[in-house]
Amino acid sequence: MKQFKFSFLALALLLLAHILPAQEAYQFKELKRLNTTSVKSQDNTGTCWAFSSASFLESEALRMGKGMHDLSEMFVVRHIYRQKCENYVRRQGKANLSQGGLAHDLLNAVRDYGIVPEMVYPGRNDPSKPFNHSKIEKDLQDLCNGFVNDAQNNKLDPNWLAAVDKRLDEEFGEVPVKFTYDGSVFTPVSFRDYLGIDPDAYVSITSFTHHPYWKPFMLEVPDNFSNGLFYNLPISEMMRCLDNALETGYTVEWDADVSNRGFSAQNGLAIVPEKDWKDKSDAQRAETFKFYEPEHAVSQDYRQDLFDRQVTQDDHLMHIIGMVDEAHSGHYYLVKNSWGPISDLKGMLYTSEAYMRLNTISLVLHRDAIPADIRQKTGLVVNDLPGSNGRARPLESGDIKSMDRANPTPGKIQSSNLTKKPSTPSGNQGTKQ
Repeated sequence: MKQFKFSFLALALLLLAHILPAQEAYQFKELKRLNTTSVKSQDNTGTCWAFSSASFLESEALRMGKGMHDLSEMFVVRHIYRQKCENYVRRQGKANLSQGGLAHDLLNAVRDYGIVPEMVYPGRNDPSKPFNHSKIEKDLQDLCNGFVNDAQNNKLDPNWLAAVDKRLDEEFGEVPVKFTYDGSVFTPVSFRDYLGIDPDAYVSITSFTHHPYWKPFMLEVPDNFSNGLFYNLPISEMMRCLDNALETGYTVEWDADVSNRGFSAQNGLAIVPEKDWKDKSDAQRAETFKFYEPEHAVSQDYRQDLFDRQVTQDDHLMHIIGMVDEAHSGHYYLVKNSWGPISDLKGMLYTSEAYMRLNTISLVLHRDAIPADIRQKTGLVVNDLPGSNGRARPLESGDIKSMDRANPTPGKIQSSNLTKKPSTPSGNQGTKQ
């Protein structure tokens, strides 16, 4: 009888094991990690667009053999805040005036104003304290609302932008005209050229069905205040551009939705669980980022539906720097965040292919990282005309001439002494855009 009970129990356990397969932890193996600088923190600001894009250009400098450089995000932020103020007032207060932005905002500023090292322009009165832009945002909003009111009453001071500059200088410091770095004197523009950065060499791509494929369009997200254009590709081709870039040594700038339940910076993981969060038990929710689970299939239509219903939104920008293999499901991406060195991955994230397909708003990458057939189909070719500086241009360029602006290239100034770098805080988790 005892033997029968024992055999019955063993059989029951065996059957249960087949019905309820054992949970297995995620198993990651990094396949490729491209050169990048250390993780920073945007702290209490909505400037992920500047931190991720500056990190992207820092990797570009490394790729081009220009060495390791820590670029000033706030140099660009200060310029873009001024542009936003002017845009807001000239549009009679009917425009976005916030801390958020997109990657092309940094590229546009680098084209127009150059760039400087962090040590030259820390962009705060006390570099030992975390960034916090809540007050400057409110002050600029109040200031610009006053200007709109003045304009509507025919009382706008013709020098109103000087008041904006004054407040920005109080917050960020005066913008340097020239500076000393690594034994040489530069202007912001000559330093950009010294690093070999050509802002016109970068292309923004996306994937939505409400515009024709293979053509550029103005992406309808609130932070696109500067009316940037994005080349529209089928989702499979957008992902092919991403993979091709990483495989050939180019990092990629990433704009994404991170406000969903599948994103966890604290766990260093971004996934699209097949089972909806509301259908999970408390125990299953607690184990979501610990044990492998199947992911939702992401089609073009499913992606579009979530974007149209504003489930997928323009939340946050990060920097894609590598490729990862997960033992159960395969392809993942290594992503550098700007919320400080949190989680076991010290500020990095493992992001599944499904998450990338579903939650990508846009990617920015070097034109040479795009497969040749896609460059041909979109009309992106290298302009070999004299004076073109090798910029990408469309075959039919009437609607995107603004992408092919002139780029001044003043030279390097004579050498002097190196300025000492102020300390930079590690910071804490920043706000989501």
